Amino acid sequence: MTWLEGDGLDTRPAGERLAELLARPKILRTPGAHNALAGLIAKQTGFEALYMSGGGLTASLGLPDLGVMTLDDLCYAVRNLYRATDLPIIVDADTGYGEALNVMRCVRELEAAGAAAMQMEDQQLPKKCGHLNDKQLIPAEDMAVKVAAAVRARTHLRIIARTDAMQSEGMDGAVARARLYMEAGADVAFPDGLASEDEFRAFAEGVGAPVMANMTEFGRTPHFTAEQFQDMGYSIVIWPVSQLRVAARAMQELYAHIFEESGTAGMENRMMTRAETYDLIGYHDFEALDAGLVKSTVPKVGE
Repeated sequence: MTWLEGDGLDTRPAGERLAELLARPKILRTPGAHNALAGLIAKQTGFEALYMSGGGLTASLGLPDLGVMTLDDLCYAVRNLYRATDLPIIVDADTGYGEALNVMRCVRELEAAGAAAMQMEDQQLPKKCGHLNDKQLIPAEDMAVKVAAAVRARTHLRIIARTDAMQSEGMDGAVARARLYMEAGADVAFPDGLASEDEFRAFAEGVGAPVMANMTEFGRTPHFTAEQFQDMGYSIVIWPVSQLRVAARAMQELYAHIFEESGTAGMENRMMTRAETYDLIGYHDFEALDAGLVKSTVPKVGE
């Protein structure tokens, strides 16, 4: 069934579907997907929700994750990802693209694009990845106003409030901020840049509400499994940029091979075949919608 037909899709609002997943006792494992193809592969693997990372998306656009991407850039990517997968998507909306009114517009635009949840952080612009140094925060009360504005604007979108306060204000400050954001109406709290199991446990226990963990590589957080995060008290775990890092390394190796060997011979076993790609994107399902199209056959040699 293709998205053009509109049948067989779950027509419930995406935020409600995400809430249903979060109501289950098991932690929600949520991989990053920076484009629709990545999302289709994740769905084919069996994942039930996706994460659209600001860092992953900006890198795919050849930009740094410093708040220079526009809301239109983000919504275009979310729209494509949702169209392709029909899965609930947690979207990294950085600082909400401005103050209260801008946040409200961000909520409505992301809902229209198909998002299930919006993650918003308490940094000033230019913002930084939560695992980097010298992040500048806005006052907690100002962030609470933005959270309340997001809640007021939504119809179904879940609001995830991220705090980057651990490095500058310590655990007590991070927990106090998160509790204030939850009081303002956030559905989930998200501490970024935590560096140990003790910190993750302390935050979850201190907030006493649903919490999300970030399992990014090459950052402050050591490797933990989803089950370990669940034992620490977390409801969601994201792997935000892992797929982009793997894909970038594979492309780097391919281009080096082509440059050195003047061709791709010897790399075919590392590629998805034409037939596998067509199956993933539903190529023949789309062809079947138009009686004027003859079903394409995949070449037997050099697929």
